[in-house]
Amino acid sequence: MTASAYEFGTDHRAFVDPYALDGSGFGDYQLTPPRSGERLDVAIDPQDRRRLELHAALTAAGIPPRPEDREAIDRLSALPGNINNTIQRWLAHAL
Repeated sequence: MTASAYEFGTDHRAFVDPYALDGSGFGDYQLTPPRSGERLDVAIDPQDRRRLELHAALTAAGIPPRPEDREAIDRLSALPGNINNTIQRWLAHAL
């Protein structure tokens, strides 16, 4: 028999979510909100941005990339931005 959260009274979060805070922190979040003044002023290379966007588009379309897909994603990310945008649009319409 498995235990449910309801068997542990009102403060059952510790059983359900071992990472839940005790109320002294920031609600459900472990990290403090980001401070925009302390952000690094570093630009992401366009190819790296396209690679991240392609990963996100594939995952959102229900096609999570596998480790062996890395070379294909790297090559697609090296293509011009308009081609990458077209691929992402196709994936968005595949949903």
